[in-house]
Amino acid sequence: MGKQYNQRNTQRSKQLAQALQLAETVSEMERFLVDLCTPAELRALSERWHVAKLLDKGGLSYREINAQTGVSTTTIGRVARFLNEEPHQGYRTILDRLKES
Repeated sequence: MGKQYNQRNTQRSKQLAQALQLAETVSEMERFLVDLCTPAELRALSERWHVAKLLDKGGLSYREINAQTGVSTTTIGRVARFLNEEPHQGYRTILDRLKES
């Protein structure tokens, strides 16, 4: 069951990514995310994105980011790991595109 479950989740993740890509405006994306996520899920996603931008900017310790945002140092560490070490490079790709625009 484990392998089949992972394959289904991978397929569903790709379908979600394709759906997200179809939003043509920020407003459309916001509406889609509000429909898709609970308020807590949307808050968690927003917090992680804010932390990723702060980490990318540099100059703040995890404790300073925690004090500024209220996000746990565990979450900050996880975002930092995905930003700097993990092979996915999702945060990095989007942060770099924002800098280019």
